[in-house]
Amino acid sequence: MQSANNGALCEWRKFGLLPVAAALGYASCVIHIYGLGVYIEPIAKDFGWSRAAMTVGMTLSTVIQALCAIPIGLAVDRFGPRPLALFGVILTCAAFANISTATGSDGNWYLLWILMSLCSLPIQATIWTSAVASRFTASRGLALAVALCGASVALIVFPWLGAELIQSYGWRQAMRIEALIWVCVAWPIVFFLFRGAQDRQKGEPKAANVFSAALTGVDLKYGLKSSIFWRLFLVALLFTFGTIGLNVHFPLVLKGYGFSPVAAAGLASLIGWFSIPGRLLTGMMLDRFRASLVGAAAFLLPAIAAAILLYGGGSMLSIGLAAAMIGFTLGAEVDVLVFLTSRYFGLKSFGALYGGILAALSIGTAFGPLFAARVFDLSGNYNTFLAATAVMMVLSSLALASLPRPQPELYEGPASV
Repeated sequence: MQSANNGALCEWRKFGLLPVAAALGYASCVIHIYGLGVYIEPIAKDFGWSRAAMTVGMTLSTVIQALCAIPIGLAVDRFGPRPLALFGVILTCAAFANISTATGSDGNWYLLWILMSLCSLPIQATIWTSAVASRFTASRGLALAVALCGASVALIVFPWLGAELIQSYGWRQAMRIEALIWVCVAWPIVFFLFRGAQDRQKGEPKAANVFSAALTGVDLKYGLKSSIFWRLFLVALLFTFGTIGLNVHFPLVLKGYGFSPVAAAGLASLIGWFSIPGRLLTGMMLDRFRASLVGAAAFLLPAIAAAILLYGGGSMLSIGLAAAMIGFTLGAEVDVLVFLTSRYFGLKSFGALYGGILAALSIGTAFGPLFAARVFDLSGNYNTFLAATAVMMVLSSLALASLPRPQPELYEGPASV
């Protein structure tokens, strides 16, 4: 234990700013997702669109991300994460600003979102997590948790910043200013602080030991044949299908219990706030306990939350408890999947293999909320969706609990120190 603690301290002393830079970079890749909400109403009002029509662009973007996840992962394995990150942050912010040029036609709107999705591909989660995983072994869980807190930063910063700018400048100018502000904040930090073991510094030989050690692990073909990979794929798909759908529709579920929009928004915000301690606590637990069992326990929480929403009576206390459970697991979800992918398969083909997991996450994110909306349209309530979510989360938990212990030789080595 003392040796592990010393290794973790050594990693943080040498590379402690890398997860922070990765967090800001990761926030950049979701500016169009977490930042869109405050723009929906003014854009819909300007163009006379329904809110459903507004969100089709996001669904289209997520599907494209799913289709391209493995090729992007292969690019990370081939070229390293740094060049993709530096190029992608600028492209993504520029594409977000470009949405402000929308004309009101469906074709133009879809084209803008296709461009948005393509520009954000170089900075998907695989880029940031692969660099952090290559530098941290003893404290990999906590380091990944810090990096993935970028999603929580985005959830807190982008809606607030967008709303303030819209109030002062209107939605078109607000998008441009928000994109400019964020690229000025994130890009310099990524430039100076973001460098994984795969990214050679100037003058460093190509065959540097640290680079070779970072490639320890199985090849892509072996990984794709493994039942472990497909269990993780299933977990990712079921989790996001149920829990992201629940997250998106949570305020509307509360409306069915008679909460006002303000009260519903306040309770729903607990999901975002609890995702931060959920992410950090899970990261620390992953470093200390068997990761598959930590994930199995965390992934049961949304099943309990769905049961509370179905049978808890709709009190503020029960709703708040459900929101906290959902938020905690949302904070844990990517951390668990990234950590397990690196532990079971090593880093040699991590980008491509995690790209496959990311594809499952994207598919669930794209269609879970749509499924929830369809259930409500047909039945007038979310009860069937809540029950289905509970079942999916139990199955996810069981799939994680069934995983064997990973092989230490795939992830232990000198690359992290």
